[in-house]
Amino acid sequence: MHLLPDTLDAGSAYPLGASFDGLGVNFAVYSANAEKIELCVYDETGRRELKRYALPEWTDEVWHGYLPDAQPGLVYGYRAHGRYAPEEGHRFNPNKLLLDPYAKQMIGELRWTDAMYGYQVKSPRADLSFDRRDNSLTMPKGVVTDSHFDWSRDVRPNTPWSETVIYEAHTKGLTKLFEEVQPSERGTFAALGNPKVIDHLKRLGVTAIELLPIHTYIQDRFLQEKGLRNYWGYNTLNFFTPERSFFATDSHNELRRSIRRLHAAGIEVILDVVYNHTCEGSEQGPTLSWRGLDNASYYRLVKDDPRYSINDTGTGNTLNLTKARVIQMVADSLRYWATSFGIDGFRFDLGLTLGRTDTGFDPGAGFFDVLRQDPVLGRLKLITEPWDIGPGGYQLGNFPPGFAEWNDKYRDTVRKFWRGDHAQRADLAARLTGSADLFDRRARRPWASVNLLGAHDGYTLADTVAYEERHNEANGEDNNDGHSNNCSRNWGVEGPTEDPDILETRARVMRSMLTTLFSSLGTPMLVAGDEFGRTQNGNNNAYCQDNEISWLDWNKAKSPEGDALIDFTARLIALRRDYPMLRAGNFLYGEDTPAEGLKDIEWWDERGQQLTSEDWENTNGRALVMRRACERDSGEVQVISLLLNASEGPLTFHMPPPEEVERTVLIDSSKPEQGATPIKNSYELPPQGAALLSWTIEAA
Repeated sequence: MHLLPDTLDAGSAYPLGASFDGLGVNFAVYSANAEKIELCVYDETGRRELKRYALPEWTDEVWHGYLPDAQPGLVYGYRAHGRYAPEEGHRFNPNKLLLDPYAKQMIGELRWTDAMYGYQVKSPRADLSFDRRDNSLTMPKGVVTDSHFDWSRDVRPNTPWSETVIYEAHTKGLTKLFEEVQPSERGTFAALGNPKVIDHLKRLGVTAIELLPIHTYIQDRFLQEKGLRNYWGYNTLNFFTPERSFFATDSHNELRRSIRRLHAAGIEVILDVVYNHTCEGSEQGPTLSWRGLDNASYYRLVKDDPRYSINDTGTGNTLNLTKARVIQMVADSLRYWATSFGIDGFRFDLGLTLGRTDTGFDPGAGFFDVLRQDPVLGRLKLITEPWDIGPGGYQLGNFPPGFAEWNDKYRDTVRKFWRGDHAQRADLAARLTGSADLFDRRARRPWASVNLLGAHDGYTLADTVAYEERHNEANGEDNNDGHSNNCSRNWGVEGPTEDPDILETRARVMRSMLTTLFSSLGTPMLVAGDEFGRTQNGNNNAYCQDNEISWLDWNKAKSPEGDALIDFTARLIALRRDYPMLRAGNFLYGEDTPAEGLKDIEWWDERGQQLTSEDWENTNGRALVMRRACERDSGEVQVISLLLNASEGPLTFHMPPPEEVERTVLIDSSKPEQGATPIKNSYELPPQGAALLSWTIEAA
């Protein structure tokens, strides 16, 4: 460490964060309400404070200063002085060392003590009290970085939305038990780029891997006290720093190298990001970063009583995306991940929250405008979760163009149809066609509907057909957490069974649901492990299970049943790739006629009769045929029929006209190993069976 000067130079208000320019480091941090901000410089261990500087300038509400001759590796934190007036929304406490919101590397672990709170935890005045203890020994610090990486030879896949197949995975859980990865790399970023992992993704045919949060997050105090861990990571401590526990090495380039290898294999990388709230929790939470720098600016507070945080997220606080500097922080974070790490897209957790204003959700909110016009971010894949727990907290289909949305109506309808519910046929038809009833507006396309059978939050596919009640006892919350209505069916026995008939039914229903997923317009999303029947033993809220409950059991994938399901899933994805009408780029309404007697989409029943309005209203109808036709570049007209039998008995499907055509059964969920099979005028499906058929009209 060079000799530190007594004062800082003025520096610049841009860019925010700690920026090395080759001659020194510029520090800039936003606070509209602080009276003074101090920069604390530490030794390389982060334990001993070497110098404390007041940031000398305040420009456009950004405090800034420049430290000459400082180098990457410098360890630092902030202290913010100002009014401690919780009733007015201000919670400044200079006794608390604060993490730079723009820190790009960190040192030290957060250790829970009562000194991490700006108030006296045990005081009868609660958060109105003031805590004078210093927390610096138990706070992580920022580290100045020089994050150059040569991306010049990297080629992004840029997969068109209509050809995209997403694979949702947890960085650790994906490979923690994967024996073909060397032990030191299992469960890490390095493993994501392992050739054996990439081989599995390529075997499936997925085009994008969507990672659960990898921003640095904290271990919740209440979980640690119960001997559990935050596994999913939806509790962000910093939006610019990768989670350290996912590294096998001490270099961020480990993640960059894996992303380059995935790109080289034609696989995009999408991040699940959490900008709706932070780990600081409610007004009774700790003071770690944003709360101490400017609570009233960073968070949405109750209008008439700003002591209290608005809790539209269910986590205690809500970031205030009506503030320009908060939008800037999020946009800067997204841009950093896109440019410095080569990320191809983002899935916004509780994305509805990001569009909240004082009057409710606004699809024209500033945050969405910023992303859509941004020359970097506007070209990436943007996916939103269209709900939160606040007022008007369900907005599926109401986001602006440019965004895809997780479609829970798709999940629930498909599950209800295959478990045998009444009156699902009409709704299923809407979901099969890209949920046009929700998305066909403002030039949006079917890809805007992210179709899923499940996600990290909820049952796995195998558990959807094995459990009717959640089994979250391991979470230590008296089995009261997680969804209570999962639209599932156990087919006769709750949980594991050795009954061969039940096992065969469950396997067939899983294959039928997968067939439905990959035959639907929209963007299919597969959850890691569903391709080989992974189970969480009925736990539908495994957010705190950093163990074998959540980690993928690759021995299951090697079993005859697991390997067969992988093959079946891969065949479905290949069919989707080879038959363009399965992923049509536009909504279909039966208005185009590719050939005489054939419309672009038509609906039939098992009798070979087109469905009438009375048929659609028949609540007992559990069979459906969807026929699509399109003209290929060669002039041929290709026709695909999806046959679905969710009834309790076998059905013989009589083919719609023309009757003389020989059709080919491409895949059948009841005969998973059967190859392409020619048929004529009829085809029998067992209960809970699905099949895809095709035929071609030669070019004139």
